[in-house]
Amino acid sequence: MATPDDRRYTDQHEWALVQGTDGTEATAGARTIVRVGITDHAQDALGDIVFVQLPEVGDDVAPGTPIGEVESTKSVSDVYAPIAGVVTAVNEKLADAPETINADPYGEGWLVEISAPGEGGDPIGPLMDAAAYQALVDAS
Repeated sequence: MATPDDRRYTDQHEWALVQGTDGTEATAGARTIVRVGITDHAQDALGDIVFVQLPEVGDDVAPGTPIGEVESTKSVSDVYAPIAGVVTAVNEKLADAPETINADPYGEGWLVEISAPGEGGDPIGPLMDAAAYQALVDAS
């Protein structure tokens, strides 16, 4: 599967995609919603995913801190927050169908949405673009 170039990536194999704003005025501290998941490379390395533990809506998260776990038939791996913010949604479908991550890691297999402060510019800008992430994967 190709690495989509519409999102950014971490060296821990998470992806982040800006969803848009929540409609509040910029003067009121507009926030950007970022959808987060694990990459195709990560799900492939894990094998068949059998369980997902995700944070609670309302949890504060910081870049590089664990926000959940993905358990496969091979191992358990932490999932890390790519940005700072507040969890605004979790993919409830994964509780009953964790294998969705294997089937569609960049679509229906998303994990959480994080609301990032809008005044900081592009919240995912500091992350790797698709070419840099693909080079990281190719080098490993």
